[in-house]
Amino acid sequence: MVDILNALVLFSNFVLIPGLAYGAQLALGALGVTLIYAVLRFSNFAHGDLMAFGTMATILVTWWFQSMGISFGVLPTALLALPFGIAIAAVMSLFMDRAVYSFYRKKRAAPVTFVIASVGVMFILNGVVRLIIGPDDQRFADGERFIVRARDFEAWSGLSEGLALRSTQAITLVVAILIVIALFWFLNRTRMGKAMRAYSDNEDLALLSGIDPARVVMVTWIIAAALATIAGVLYGLDKSFKPFTYFQLLLPIFAAAIVGGIGNPVGAIAGGFVIAFSEVTVTYAYKRFLGHLLPENLAPDGLVQLLSTDYKFAVSFVILVVVLLFRPTGLFRGKVI
Repeated sequence: MVDILNALVLFSNFVLIPGLAYGAQLALGALGVTLIYAVLRFSNFAHGDLMAFGTMATILVTWWFQSMGISFGVLPTALLALPFGIAIAAVMSLFMDRAVYSFYRKKRAAPVTFVIASVGVMFILNGVVRLIIGPDDQRFADGERFIVRARDFEAWSGLSEGLALRSTQAITLVVAILIVIALFWFLNRTRMGKAMRAYSDNEDLALLSGIDPARVVMVTWIIAAALATIAGVLYGLDKSFKPFTYFQLLLPIFAAAIVGGIGNPVGAIAGGFVIAFSEVTVTYAYKRFLGHLLPENLAPDGLVQLLSTDYKFAVSFVILVVVLLFRPTGLFRGKVI
């Protein structure tokens, strides 16, 4: 029985808790992608770098607060700086829409034109972020690091494996739940949320109903920027901030949105956790886990790892290809790509 408990604690440490935190981060990112696709009808390939831009703005404000001695106690100071980062990212999103996307919208260009334009915006944002903050890792987390420490858990439980819960993981889950509740309340209860849904379902009918398309577009970009910044900051607090990493995150975020059903917010959330747990379980080394469950003579000598962590994004790519081939509408029957 003790060996089973040790195995469960080990699995929670390296698969369950990291998978939940990473899944919440991907879900928030996928919500931004699916919102843009549902309302503005194109795949925004600049979303990953919009996450990086919003996170960079939050980091700079965090450093400014820290230099003035402002902190948030046991919580990261970045949470105080987050509203400023969201505002700066929203301004950048509206500027990019006015400078690039609005031109093609007036021309009623094909969706592929918007996709190509978003690739250009992606490289511009990537260059801006690298120019301002640099290409290297930037750590900005402060406050209390752990809620549950492994040694304290070992002393309390008497097990050989200790459970560790980082504060950033708990913050990620709490913030993600609050943001999802607020977003669904906005989309289903407010006048603007209903206008966005109507515009997404039928643009011409929405215009005949008196809905202002310019306002819908503006609010959509603001919400997408907020979701991107929150997801990026939570990811940066949990791991670290590096601009190229956010460029790479575009693949699992799009995979999450498509697996769940792009254009479907519930699907984006489900897809985020599907992709996250797929990556974590496939790249986890099960040697110690199996060592607790199997007899000593059957315990494995190797790592029992299906893929190295260096190839975790390949898991997202494989899942994405399989879904596009066999169920292009996703798990929750979103729009066809």
